[in-house]
Formats: sequence, structure tokens, C-alpha cells
Amino acid sequence: MTSSAPDPFEPASALGRLTGTGTGGLIHVETIPGRPADLRDWPDWVDPQVEAAVRGSGVTSLWSHQRRAADLVHSGEDVVLCTGTASGKSLGYQLPMLSAVSAGADAPTGRGATALYLAPTKALAADQEARIRSWAIPTVRAAVLDGDTPRDERRWIRDHAGLILSNPDLLHHTLLPTHERWASFFRSLQVVVVDECHQYRGVFGTHVALVLRRLRRVAARYGSDPVFVLASATIASPAGHASALVGRPVTAVTDDGSPRQELTFGLWRPGMVDTPQGEVQRGAIAETADLMTRLVDDGVQTLAFAKSRVGVERVADSVRHHVTEPTTQIAAYRGGYLPEERRAIERDLRTGRLRGVAATNALELGIDVSGLDAVIVAGWPGTTASLWQQVGRAGRSGRRSLALFVAADDPLDTYLVDHPESLFGRPVEPSVINPENPHVLAPHLAAAAYELALTPDDVEYFGESLPQLADTLARARILRSRPRGWFWDRDDRPGDHLNLRGNLGTPVAIVEKRSGAVLGTVDGDRAETTVHTGAVYVHQGKTYVVTNYDVEAALAEVTPGDPGWTTWATSDSQFEIAQVEAGGRHADLEWHYGQIVVHKQVTGFLRRLPGGEVIGQHPLDFPVHTLRTRGTWWTLPADVLAAAGVDEPSLPGALHAAEHAAIGLLSFVAQSDRWDVGGVSTALHQDTGLPTVVVYDGFPGGAGIAHSGFRQPARWIEATLDAVRNCRCRSGCPACIQSPKCGNGNEPLDKDGAIKVLGLVRDYLRPPVRPAIEP
Repeated sequence: MTSSAPDPFEPASALGRLTGTGTGGLIHVETIPGRPADLRDWPDWVDPQVEAAVRGSGVTSLWSHQRRAADLVHSGEDVVLCTGTASGKSLGYQLPMLSAVSAGADAPTGRGATALYLAPTKALAADQEARIRSWAIPTVRAAVLDGDTPRDERRWIRDHAGLILSNPDLLHHTLLPTHERWASFFRSLQVVVVDECHQYRGVFGTHVALVLRRLRRVAARYGSDPVFVLASATIASPAGHASALVGRPVTAVTDDGSPRQELTFGLWRPGMVDTPQGEVQRGAIAETADLMTRLVDDGVQTLAFAKSRVGVERVADSVRHHVTEPTTQIAAYRGGYLPEERRAIERDLRTGRLRGVAATNALELGIDVSGLDAVIVAGWPGTTASLWQQVGRAGRSGRRSLALFVAADDPLDTYLVDHPESLFGRPVEPSVINPENPHVLAPHLAAAAYELALTPDDVEYFGESLPQLADTLARARILRSRPRGWFWDRDDRPGDHLNLRGNLGTPVAIVEKRSGAVLGTVDGDRAETTVHTGAVYVHQGKTYVVTNYDVEAALAEVTPGDPGWTTWATSDSQFEIAQVEAGGRHADLEWHYGQIVVHKQVTGFLRRLPGGEVIGQHPLDFPVHTLRTRGTWWTLPADVLAAAGVDEPSLPGALHAAEHAAIGLLSFVAQSDRWDVGGVSTALHQDTGLPTVVVYDGFPGGAGIAHSGFRQPARWIEATLDAVRNCRCRSGCPACIQSPKCGNGNEPLDKDGAIKVLGLVRDYLRPPVRPAIEP
């Protein structure tokens, strides 16, 4: 590989100049050392056209992991390449993929070899295509095929493209259901790339695993057996996770031979500020905006990550208004923007025209944004994998880099900055998927039957439960059972009713009422809480008010203007215990895991001033939504709680606060974000007859998240108690017991009561002290 230019950026100096910025300060600084390159020669099997093009871009040698992965893929072995961010993983699969396509381009009869590249986001597929097109390999016809591809281009892609760059969603909705039209492509399919495979976890990952099995099955129908190559920078068990995704053994390449310059990583905690509710920790969004403004003013190209769309807009807007030079270009980047808007931001970030970008995790993945000096992560992104993916966006041109983690007012953030060793010594969480989950498998069996009739031999792809589930679908008149197998028996397509990313609902268009211009979209499952009539909506720094939300038309009309307040949707939740699957008693504490049914309804919204003061409460009329999932719950008798100082009047607030804190700390023991899980607490539950707290997976059928908490109860509750007890606030704040997603407006909450409740649970969960064995 080519060497990098001298490093003009001094991270330590930049970090020092941040002193006095914002309200807080550095809690800890960690230096991640660099490493030298481990170089290898080019393999002799690379197609001459491909080698000439790539060498012409300045790549004169390969790093060791690139060579090993490329050789394995070329030899026909399924591979997962798991090395650090900016380690050139792409070249490890591009060489064998492009060589296969290029070598077959001049096939005398029929179509030459084809390849399929799958990415979790449209941006990443577009970025890969841009890189391949820049090489201008005459024998490689590459094209992006996604939801934004015009219809007239799709026919050319179907008939002529050697390399298709797409995503699992389009594979599921288009290529597999209409595979007869794509027969020549599938017949010639030799390589399938699954990029950023750590993104495929939980229910989404389970869906993708089943789509890949359907792909293997359809390819076999046309006589092809493509080699699979997966890539990720951050995954705990790469071979195990990749094998679970593909459905057959995969070899892992993990020894990283790329050079890496030193990374300076600071943990920053905002200070305390006075609010109408008392003294609380300043929010990570406001603090991040101040830090980013200072870095941009110092000439440091900076990318700031925030978890929410609103947070991203607020950071970008604040930096725009406070940078010293008004012409400095700052942008926000998030889902919901129009495709051309996203592509323009990506291009301007890459060229350096944009000096600062605030983004959601849509920019977390490996699109090329070479040249970034610093990354700020505003609040825990949900998983260790995401943290290191985001931090890895800096220093991608071989320069030293700076990363800042700004603690949000959240229990886990509080715990991590107070215990740096738990962050920097923290392994990447295992990526849990369960292709045998019947709630996910059944609709994929229906989709597979639509593509090709199911037979008993298909247990090779879908597991031993296939006959039982297929018979169940036949009894429901979804499939028709015949001696030769199970056939699709309806007029519609099953894939039309199955969204891989969950029940997102119909996308809702956000339209400026006066001009009719479409500003963006929001997923249908989020519309009730974000674009209800009366909601305040922000887009690229401009504030709008929703004047009408038409559910049937999937349309939200907005009018520009800042009313001076924000809106917060409120909801009501209840749950039923459907089946206890595991658990037991620890003296007075009962700790269980199983199937639950959650009923949730958005009931209204609050209007709040910037300081948090509520100035209005307004009802909304939306239906009740039911979720059948899995959760972990625990109970304690009311008299035991009363003896510990939690009396009847304080019990609802104590349980509610303990529930919020437990949700916030669940990602300490499970690969999840607090938005992946929900919770309900009650002083008297109808099924248990006791005070009860439940934390559940926010996905139909469950996703294994709450189960991780069930299996590690002492570690989970100990960390939760520690975060609440050591929080600097007096009566509770977002850093310990308040939740950004509470449907009850964070009422009632009792911090002291939560500490007593969690202390009781912790004491009961502690293993008994065994007496010493006498010699």
C-alpha cells in the first residue's frame, strides 16, 4: 500500500485547546498506539485488467490480511474478514470479486460471471460503486440497484451488469421473488459480498440470515454455488456470526496487517446546570455542539455522531450559528433526507468542502470520508461495536486522530465515564441472531415457497422445524400442502408483508404545505410520535410545525416557523405474561424470563419550553398497538419493600425509576441500544399479584436482548445500582433515572426509592458465601 503524507494534525494540542469549552471537562484520556504495516506481494491470479486499474490508483502492494482473504475467496472458501476500521477490507474482497467478473466478461456464449455486493445502507453501496467506477476497468460493468434506481435502468442492470451493488431489502423484495427474470444473473453468480456484517444482529440480522439462505436456494436452482465473503471491523466471534448468517461454515481472517496511526481518545463529562427541575447534567447534544464549534474554528474537520434525528439537527444548527467564520460549511446528515441531498453531503464531506457534519449512525459505516481529523460521539451509541465504528471514521488517511466520547445524561454513560477501564477493556458484544425463531422463520418460509415450492430437502437451508412450520402455514391457508412439498396458495406476494427492519409501516412523506415540496420521510412506526398534528419538526436547521397528519394518505403537512417550544409524545403501556420460560426464586425475589404481550398507545403530547417547563398537554387519538415479545421481569413482595423503606405512596415512583435505570444499563450486558428495548413497572400486576418490573425486547418474538439481562442478573443490577447511587444529581435526572423515551413524561420517579429497590434486588441476586473448607 502507499505511504501516507506527514501528519499536520496534533490531537493532544487540539484536545488541550478544548479546555474551557462547554461546561464540562476531560475525565480520562486513553492513547491507542499505532502499528506498522505487514506487506505482501500481489497474487498471480488477479485478472490483468483489474490489477492494472488498482495499481494505477497507487496501490503497489497488499497488506497481509487483504492477501490472505483474497486468496481464500479465489480458492472458493467462504470467508469473513474482520480487521480494524480503515484497514482496507474492501480490497480483500474486491480483487477476487472483480477478477471473477472481469475474466468472464468475454465469455463466448451466454453471460459472463456475475457478483452481488450487499450493504446495510444505500450510501455504502453507492460509495463502493464510485470507487470501482473510478478504477475504470473496461471489463467490469457495475451498477447500484436499490429503491432509488429508476425503472428504465433496472432492465439494463438485469441484462448486462456483471456486478450489482444492492442491499438485503431489495434482494428480498425484488431479486428473489422475480428470480426467473434474473435467471442469467443467478446462473452466473460466483461471489456474494456481505459488507458490515456486524450490522446484521438481533431480529434484523435474523431476517437477513434467512434472506441469504433463500439466496443460496435460488442460486442452486440455477446451478450456481457462489462463495460468500463477509466483512466487519467490529464483531466478537466473526466465524460464528458469519456462519450463522450464511448457514454454513465460514473461515475468519482477523490478523490485521494495515498500519494505524495513534488515536487520542478522551472521555468528556458535561457540567451541571440549573433548570426549573433543579440542578442536572447538561445534555450531550449542547456540549457536543460547543466542542465541535471550537474544533471547526481551529481548522479541524470534524464529524459528530448523535443518536437521534432531532439531536443531529440541533448540533448542526448550533455550530452554524456559533462558528467564527460564517461561511464555514456545516451540515446535518440523517435518514429521511432525499437521496440527492444525502449524496451531495457525502461528496462535500469527502472533498473537504464541509468542515463539520453532525450525523446519525447512517454515516457510521465504511463509506470513504478520508481526511477527517476528529470524531465526537454524543452519548453511548448502543454497542461497543458502534462506538469503535464511529471513532474509526477519523484518521482514515493514515494521520493521527482525535476521538471524544461525550457522556449523555444517561445511566450507562455515567457509569462508563466513571469507570474508563470498563470501556477500554470492554470486548465487543456478541452479535445474537436466531434463524430458528418461528416468528421470523415462518414468513420467510412463505416467501421461499413463493419463489420455489418448499420440499423436505430444504431443511438444509431452514432447519429441522421446516416441516412443522410449513404444515402450520398450510393449516392457515397460506401454503398448500401436496405430496411433493408446500406451495404458495395466494394471489399476493408474501414478501410484500414482510419488512426486514421490523414493522416500520408505510413511510410518511413530510410536505411543506405552501410549496408542496417534499422535505423528507419518516418511518410509519415513528410517525405517531414525531409528525402528529401539532408536532415540531426540524430539517437542516429549519423549524416547522405539523399542521395535519393524514394516516391513510401517509402524509404530514408542515408550515415553517419556530413556535418557541418542542413537543414530546406521551403514551400508555401495559403488559400480560403469556408464558414463563425460565426463572426461579432468590428468597423473596422472583426472577423470570418468558413470553409477554405488550399493549401500547400514543395518547397525547406535551409542549415544553427550552428549559424543560411544560406549558401545555394535548390529547391524541391513535389506536392501541400490540406487541408479542419476550422479556425479563422480577417481583418483590410489598411488605419486603416497605421494610426496606419503600412505602406504598413511594412504590410506583421507585419501581418506575428502577425500570428506567435498568433499561439504560441493559446494554452493559447485551448488544443493544435502549431504543431496542422497552419496560413497564407496576405496584400491583394482575398476573403476578406483586410489585413487578419488566424489561422487554421491542421486536415481535423477541431478539435475545432481554435474555442477556436474564442470564447476567447480578452484573446487570450491580451496574444499574452503581450508576444511580453515584449520579451527582439530588433527586433524579436523565443521567440516572429519567428516560428520553418515557411515555409518561418521566412521572412519577423516586431516586431514593429506586436505590433501595435496586439494592434489595442486588442483595438477593448475590451468590451465597460458601463456608471455607477445613483442611
